[in-house]
Amino acid sequence: EVLTLLLLLLHPLLQGLALQLHSALTGSYVPGTHSVAFVTCLNEHIARDIARAIMDRRLAACVSILPKSSSLYFWKGELEESTEILLLVKTRTSKIGELSNYVRSIHPFEIPEIISLPIDQGNPAYLQWMEENVPRR
Repeated sequence: EVLTLLLLLLHPLLQGLALQLHSALTGSYVPGTHSVAFVTCLNEHIARDIARAIMDRRLAACVSILPKSSSLYFWKGELEESTEILLLVKTRTSKIGELSNYVRSIHPFEIPEIISLPIDQGNPAYLQWMEENVPRR
């Protein structure tokens, strides 16, 4: 029983190590190793400050700042409409938790939008560049 529980607890860690070893030996990209996080901001000034803070902490390889977009959403039971600036944060999937915690700590919104999607595939050279520019720890 104890051994089964231990194996279940270690499975994600062992699977991750196996994928890293496979990637190192074959030079292939492991889908989901990196992610793109989306963070919305009230204006360009706030967006630039948050993007720079993310980069200063080395939580991303790149943060793209997209121009104004219109958003419709429910807030406290009311339909709201606003303009927002969108940050596209390219990082390691393993950094998403730390990134999310940090952005929440500095973001002026009561409940900031911070969502992420894993990168399934892409330009191998770009993915390697991301790997080199976001420290594992």
